[in-house]
Amino acid sequence: MAAVGDIMMGTDYPTPRLPPRGGRDLLAAAAPFLKRADLALGNLEGPLTKAQLPGKEPIPGRRYLFRTPPSYVRNLKEAGFSMVSLANNHARDFGPEGLAETRRALEEAGILFSSKKGEVARFDVRGVKVAVISLSYGSAPRSIVFPAQPLREIATEARLNDIVIISVHAGAEGRGALHVSPGMERFLDEPRGDLVGFAHDAIDRGADLVLAHGPHVPRGLELYRGRLIAYSLGNFATCSGVSVAGESGYAPLITAELAADGSFVAGSIESFRQSPGTGPRPDPKRRALRLMRRLSAEDFPDSPIVFGERGALGVR
Repeated sequence: MAAVGDIMMGTDYPTPRLPPRGGRDLLAAAAPFLKRADLALGNLEGPLTKAQLPGKEPIPGRRYLFRTPPSYVRNLKEAGFSMVSLANNHARDFGPEGLAETRRALEEAGILFSSKKGEVARFDVRGVKVAVISLSYGSAPRSIVFPAQPLREIATEARLNDIVIISVHAGAEGRGALHVSPGMERFLDEPRGDLVGFAHDAIDRGADLVLAHGPHVPRGLELYRGRLIAYSLGNFATCSGVSVAGESGYAPLITAELAADGSFVAGSIESFRQSPGTGPRPDPKRRALRLMRRLSAEDFPDSPIVFGERGALGVR
């Protein structure tokens, strides 16, 4: 499988900040990596909608609203995405109408999704049954701030499937949040979940892969009980409306080969980088890899992941 972090392909609210050619070039450099995976996953940060009524009030410096034209769904399809998460703090920027239109656009494009409403993205990969569940913070359901319900759901899906993947939008934000903090993380006085505790509990209940996003910067990797945890995949295609300064512009694309029982076999970190107004481009300096390797060593020194110089991931 292949996975990336936040995707927001441009917004026309409150004023147009959209890429040229309808965003068709945004994901072109990443498409070959996504298409050769059995499954390709990302977090869709903002609705695909023409809805006019915002679902919440913007607050300068604290709360931003995104609205991407529904036609941009073709960029996700052409890049090779199998599934996107809609469990995040921007999915309802234009209320229930915007979220419903997003679902319709994805369904018409043949891209599966999971949100706080309870969908499970289900795949059959050469006879291996795979379920993907998306979670976030905030109010229940499917909030890791209130972990009892999502942990029960994970345990149920683990009994029904061979592999369970968790996509979770949580954690503190910004360039000061590179390190994974133990215990409850907070941002703007809001609880954003205990990512380490929840990821471990999820694997104990049967999850096989945990992919986090939300901090807007890459974070370290951990191998727990033979299962891979990515504590943040950062931004990936956020050409307008989201800062791409410094580490916020490092855009990792992670691949992972899993055994039929869900255990991690091998993988890679492909390093991309964003600049304002452009999509992710290959980074010859491999800054995402170098950052994630350092953070993994500092935050999880006992984890048996091995990082190769060119991005390969293995187990010692």
